[in-house]
Formats: sequence, structure tokens, C-alpha cells
Amino acid sequence: MYKYLTSFFLSLFLVSCSEPAEEIAADSFLNIAGAREGLASQPSLDWDFQAVDPYMNLDPQQSAARVPLFGDLHVHTTYSFDAYIFGTLATPDDAYEFAKGKPIKHPAGFDVSLDRPLDFYGVTDHGTFLGQVAEAATPGNPYYDSPSSAQVNDLNSPENLNTSTFNRRREAFGGFLINTITALAERKLDIRYVDSISRRAWADTVAAAQRHNDPGNFTTFIAYEYTASTPDMGNLHRNVIFKGNSNRIPSVPYGRGNSNDPEGLWKWMDRLREDGIESLAIPHNSNGSDGFMFALKDSFGNPLTKEYAELRMRNEPIVEITQVKGTSDTHPALSTNDEWADFEIMPYKVATQDYSEPKGSYVRDALLEGIAMEQKEGFNPYKFGLIGSSDTHTAASSQEEDNFFAKIGILDSNAELRGSIPMTDPAFLSSEQSIVEVDGNKYMDSSAVTWGASGLAGVWAEENTRDSIYDAFRRKESFATSGPRMTIRFFAGYDLDQSKVNDPDLVEHLYANAKTMGSDIDGIAQKTPAFFVWAVRDSFTAPLQRVQIIKGYVDAGGNPQEQVFDVACSDGAAPDPLTHRCPDNNAKVDISSCAFSQDVGAAELKTFWNDPTFEVQQRAFYYVRALENPTCRWSTWDAVRNDVEPRSDMPKTIQERVWSSPIHYIP
Repeated sequence: MYKYLTSFFLSLFLVSCSEPAEEIAADSFLNIAGAREGLASQPSLDWDFQAVDPYMNLDPQQSAARVPLFGDLHVHTTYSFDAYIFGTLATPDDAYEFAKGKPIKHPAGFDVSLDRPLDFYGVTDHGTFLGQVAEAATPGNPYYDSPSSAQVNDLNSPENLNTSTFNRRREAFGGFLINTITALAERKLDIRYVDSISRRAWADTVAAAQRHNDPGNFTTFIAYEYTASTPDMGNLHRNVIFKGNSNRIPSVPYGRGNSNDPEGLWKWMDRLREDGIESLAIPHNSNGSDGFMFALKDSFGNPLTKEYAELRMRNEPIVEITQVKGTSDTHPALSTNDEWADFEIMPYKVATQDYSEPKGSYVRDALLEGIAMEQKEGFNPYKFGLIGSSDTHTAASSQEEDNFFAKIGILDSNAELRGSIPMTDPAFLSSEQSIVEVDGNKYMDSSAVTWGASGLAGVWAEENTRDSIYDAFRRKESFATSGPRMTIRFFAGYDLDQSKVNDPDLVEHLYANAKTMGSDIDGIAQKTPAFFVWAVRDSFTAPLQRVQIIKGYVDAGGNPQEQVFDVACSDGAAPDPLTHRCPDNNAKVDISSCAFSQDVGAAELKTFWNDPTFEVQQRAFYYVRALENPTCRWSTWDAVRNDVEPRSDMPKTIQERVWSSPIHYIP
């Protein structure tokens, strides 16, 4: 249904509801230790702030005590303009309750819940037009009475929270903001009133994060989404995450109206940092950027520079590699020798059904271009770590294949609307909805068929607090999963005692003598680094099949190259020394029931590994990808539950996976 969105719709984000803010005004902060401005109507918040120690303790015993924590830093609630149009009434408070394990209502009326609580969560509503649609849809205020709001008036009243409003919601998605911009331009809406709505919504978002943050048990992050795009709708979206190390926060998010260029966002973040407010931005859906997320030029068409690289890496140390709208690890057209590259590929520019250019849109390609640039120019703008998150628009993460309720509320609230089973609803079959015929069956023609039940962010942190988790992001000791809570450790070092592979003090030894994921390891003449990888399965899902190390390097001609090595195999097998591949462990899936093999695979896989192609003068990066045994994809689960055959042009099974952040070798 996103294909109905036009480029004009997204271009209107270029117009601001406030004057561009190149400097941070002295009164532009919320005091989140008490009540001020938009928080005046909220309960007073007691936040005993203590100065953060500027130094990290590298004591190996303390580092070895780091534990894996899982969370989602890409969550939309009723305050996002699109989420409200999709039927979402859940608030930031509801989102945090969901993350802590409580059920909440899906827009379609059924309960949704996690199979177990998460450790951290961040509500990231769109900073642009924050809270606007909810206000315009609700009687009793000037926004509701404006002709520009007619499309959304009473949109989410009880009698309208059903699929009968599908077309109305689709039209409102493309029309409300256009009408609002026109009304503002014609002075039929007071821009100060509209701006005050966003400020109140932001203040409530901040207050909710403060209320639910429970150090040691559950961590919330104050956050929002910066929603920029190219003129041709290449996605340049980022989530901005505040550390929470100050008792102040900006009183309104920096949005597309301030600047449609990410450089403007980064400079704003730099100025906040100078004022004691620490934050980082996380790009997402690079797969839909049409080659612009990791381009070799800046937003103005200029060649990249050292200053650009430093500005970007200072503010964007990590990237979201997987989420519902596809996985951005790599693309089959880019990684032709990677048999596992074709995983949950969403091939379109975001909010369209126009194909996105793969080159410049995928993480591995960016890492490769980064080391080639570092070799030639001496700087690298793409030396990032990795996380996953969901991009849910229902306030509720949906990462479980057997419990997938998709992301856009009422519009994909059942299997027929997701396109995974034949459409039987006469209202849709007889309407102008886009229907595709496959094997004689009629299905909803929706980009949702390319979506995945993904993803999660993982970190290795000393404790479940804002400081500890945020510091893990900063040092890039983070990892991403496609949904299951697999863990991955990754180290590199010289003269490591490989006899300790099963010793209880192994991790302490590695922290004392090696570098973790996200780090650099410098070359030493005549020495070859050893790598250690340790993957552990999620006991709620399938056993592990194999662990791989993906290597990117710069060859003698200055060209980036890649290679995939299987380094640990399940069931006592070993990689072939010539092909570097594990033998098939013959794990099976019964498509009729989604039962999968329980007698093959591993609970954990760990090994030391030496790169057989290592060259001491060759710049390189390495990251880990561990794969589960095959299991049913969400679309197959939909078919099984509805007693129909899985759609033949959709994958029936997938191999869930976890990715580590890279380690860079510096010659």
C-alpha cells in the first residue's frame, strides 16, 4: 500500500513548522529533573543526576563481567503521524509496558505481547509533525475543525478501528500532511499552535522515558526519528538516541524542517555535545536509500573529506543492519559468492515500489568502500558497529516468526492483508486494491511480502543502565539479530592462549589480551592475529548450524574484495579447507506444521581461528555471522494457521542469524 505514496508527499517534509534553528537558543531545553515548559502539566520528575566519569575502567575482570542485553531502539507510537493513521493509539507509556512484558492492544483490537521482556527500549517517534495527526483527529480543538484535517477526523474512533477504513487510511497517509502544509501556508492554521502540539508530544515522550527507566532492571532511552530523504525518495532516516547524562534535553527535536541534510543533524548534535548533552544517530533502512546512505559524495555532491568522516563517525558510530523493512547486510548482486546473501531483501525505496539501487545501500559494501577510502585517502566514514531493531508502528516489537503481527497496524493486521494467504474478503477483491495472481490464487499486492520479523539490538554491558548500554554503543561492542536472542562474542589479538578455549577464565583472558568487536587491531611485523568467536543459541528457537567470519580487504590494486569463511560447524563437523564451508547438517523443516529438526545443530559454537589468507600489509575488516538451522518464515506460519499452502513465490523457510560489529585490521 506504500506504493500510493507520491514523491510530493515526502517532499513536503522539506517545509518546516518552525524557523530553521542553526544555533541552539538558550531556552531551547527541557529541564528533565523537574517541571518546565511542556512538562509543566506532567508530574514532577526526580532524577538525581551524577556526573559521568570521563574515563572507562579497562580492568579485565570488570570487562569480563559484561552481560548480553537485548532491546529495540526503533519504536513508533500514536505520536508518529503515520502510526496514528495506521490505527495506533498506544502511547509511549504503553510501549514501555509492552517491552517490560505486559500485553497491549494492537490497532486491530487483539492483544500482543513478547515471549519474554526486553532489557531496553527506545520510543523513536517521527520528530516531524510529532503528535499532529492525533490532535487533528480528536474533537474539541482548532486542529480538528480545520478543513485540512477532514481526512483524519475521528479516524480512530472505535467504530473506525477496522479494515473497512483501509482506503481512507491509505488516502490520509498521502493527503493529511499536504493539506496541513497548504493550510499553514495560507495561514488557515496558526503555526505557533501546531508547533505547540509537537512540543507537548515531545515533552510527554521524554516524561514517559523518565518514568519507566529503572536502572539495573529496565533501561529506556529518550529518542526520536529524524526523517530525511533524497528528492527521489532515497531513505536517509536516522534515530537519534540521547544518553541521558544531563538533566536537560532539547525542548523540540531537530527535524527535516531544520535541514534535510544529515550533516545539519550531526552539527546540531555536536553543538549539543558542547553543551553537555550526549547523543548518537543510528541510520536505518539503508537498503531503501537508492545508493545514497553510503554514497561516496556528501549531501551537496562534493567528494568526501577527512572532516566529513570525523563528523559522521563522531555522531553515527553504529548502523541498524536489520529490521522489519528488510535486512541491509548485503545484496546478492553485490556479494555473488555469498550463498546466504539473499536474506529478507526488501528491494524498494522506502514508501514506494520503485527499486532501490543496491550499490551504496548495504552495510558490507559500505565497510568495503570505507577501507578502500582509508587506504587511499587516509580516512574512513564507514567504520561503524551494528545493531538491529524493529521499526514497529504499533508500539510493540514484532520479531517472532510464529507471532508476527507486522508493523503498520490495521493495514497489515491479518495474513490476507500481508499477502501471505489468498485474499477472500469480497470488499478487497471487488475494489480497486492491487491484487496479484500466483498459481491461480489472488493475493494482496503489498510490499509487506518482502518484510521480515526482525530485528533486535544486542550489547555487552556491565549493567542494565543508560550509561553502560550507551557506552557499549559508543565502543561498538554491539551486535544485531534477526529476532532470536542469540549472543555473539568476537575478539582478535596476538599470542592468545588457545588452550583456554574451555577454561572458565577464557573471557577474562581475552579482555586482557585481545580487542573486542568494534575495535581496531594494529598490525605487527611477522605476526598473524588470532580471532575468537563464540555464538550461543536462543533456547526459544532453533539450534545453531554454523558460524562464519566475513572478511573485507583491499587488494594490491587498491580494490575492495570480500570472502566468507565458515569457521565453526555443528555436529562435530569441520569446514572444508578448500571451500571454507561446513557440510550440510541435514536440518529439516516440516512445512505442514513448521516443526523443525531438534536432533541436529548446536547449543553453542566457539573456536579460535586464523585467517588462511592473511597478509600483514593488507588492510581488512572482519565480522561474524552465525546462522540457525532453517525454520519457518512468518509467511509460512500464516499459511499453516490458515490451512493453506504457502505462497509459492515467497521463501518458505529462513535461517535466523546474528551479526557482530566488525574488527578492523590496520596494517
